[in-house]
This record gives sequence, structure tokens and C-alpha cells, in this order.
Amino acid sequence: MKIAVASGKGGTGKTTVSVSLALSVSDPLVLLDCDVEEPNSSIFLGDTTGRQTETVTVPVPVLDESKCTACGECGRFCEFNAIVCVGTSVMVFPELCHSCGGCIRVCPHGALHEEESPVGELSFCTISAGTGSNRALILVEGVLTIGKAMSPPVIRAVKRKGAALAGTLSSENARDVLTIMDSPPGTSCPMTTTVSDADVVILVTEPTPFGLHDLDLAVQTVRKMKLPFGVVINRSDSGDDRVREYCKKESIPLLLEIPEDRRIAEGYSSGIPLVQAAPEYREQFARLARDAAYLAGVVNDGRKHA
Repeated sequence: MKIAVASGKGGTGKTTVSVSLALSVSDPLVLLDCDVEEPNSSIFLGDTTGRQTETVTVPVPVLDESKCTACGECGRFCEFNAIVCVGTSVMVFPELCHSCGGCIRVCPHGALHEEESPVGELSFCTISAGTGSNRALILVEGVLTIGKAMSPPVIRAVKRKGAALAGTLSSENARDVLTIMDSPPGTSCPMTTTVSDADVVILVTEPTPFGLHDLDLAVQTVRKMKLPFGVVINRSDSGDDRVREYCKKESIPLLLEIPEDRRIAEGYSSGIPLVQAAPEYREQFARLARDAAYLAGVVNDGRKHA
């Protein structure tokens, strides 16, 4: 089962919820930090010195000027202005390329070919310290290269690596392994790329006007994607009741409320996960995982219930 933890805005507590879930369930799992512009799950997971790394690349067009006649077919095809034809000159802008390969196919003179361009890095390791059990917890983290504009290719690489590593935890089916995806904030391409294949989405919000506004955007997004979802309110006693009223009006399951707690704040500032700073929350997060599975329609053997 795949659980995505998302929100309409940053700073609501997605990583807090993702890590707390990962540390509270007893089964082997894979935690994917898909917030590749600012990953931070590893901060709360103890010793990650055994990390392995891989470079993430994407294919981009390269021009052979000796074959190019500046016919303009490639520029007319590209919807993202990654290739521009000006007079007798053709300019390629790799940072705008979406790696569709169409420009190469439409070039009548074979003047374009693809080469791999690095856009980020993956790191992955098995976590043992601080989990409270001997079961396997695999962390996969992606980092977008500074200056690169598009994070979805790195996010997709994180998810592919997570699926491959999940297969090492199950001799039968990688889908039997719980995967938790810590999503980037917002409702644009990075978020939708992360949650696209989730079985259920947990939307984390805060009880403020900004929190409600961005929660509504996130709700509209996951509804359009036809994904089951529920809401977690973080710092639940710091604002007002408008988020609760919104969830009731929209018939959205309210899965968990996390009140203001100095222990949690102090722990967070020191890199200590919520369920270690306040251990009594561990069972609540284990229940959150079960409730998410129910929303997703998954029973204990991994099959969908009616």
C-alpha cells in the first residue's frame, strides 16, 4: 500500500506526520522523501551513514550544427520553447526540456540526438536506530541539483528506486510493503507527480485561514485525481474551528488532531521525531496508518475490500 502525505502549503507538518507514521507501524516499509528541493526526513531518523547514492539524469537534445539546415521543425514541435529557431540559428535550452524526444523524431535531417544530463541525486539506506524495533525501514531521498528548474524527474526516480527496494522486502509482491511518500508542498506538478499512484492521501493542515485556503486547493486536486483522502490537523488547538467545519461540510474524514505540545516543538528543533519526544502518540499514528488503509480499501492481506 502507498500512503502519500501532502498539503496545500509548506510548514504544516508533512514530514512530522510521515516520519511518525514510519516509526509507529510494525511492518517493513519504505519511506520516500519526495520533497526533493528541501528533503529533511533523514534528520529525524538517526544514523544514515550507510547511504548509497545514484545520479539522476534525463535525456536532452544536442544539436549537430553540421547537419542542421535551420528548417525550424524542431522549434515548431516543442511546446516548451526548449528549442528556438531564429533565422539560421537554432538554440537549445536544456533546462526547459521535458525529455519527450519529439524534436529528434521530427527533425528531417537527423541533426539532433539525445544525451543524458544530470538533474539530481538519490540516496538510500536501511534505518535501524530509533525505530523501536528490528524491522526494516528503508529511506529513499532525492535532491534536485541547484539551478535545475524541474523536480518531477527526480521525484519519479525516487519512486522507482522505492519500488525496487520494496521488492527486496517482500518475496511475493512489492505492493505488500507499506510505502510512505513525503510529498512536496503545494498542488502543482511536484505534488501531483508524488501522489499520482498513491492508494490514499493524508492531507496535513493547520487551523488558520491560510491553512484552510490551501487545504481547499489540495482537496480539489486529489478529488480531481480521484484519490481517497483524509485530513490531519497539526497544532490543532492554536487556531479556530474553520478547518473542522470545512471537513464536516465537505464530508472529509478527519483522521487525527495533533495539539500544540512543547515536547514536540523542542524535539523537532533537536531532530527528535514526534513519537519519541511524546511516546504516547505512537499508538495514534499506528491507528492513523490503519485508518488510511481503510480509506484506501485495503485489508490486511493487501487486497481491496468491497
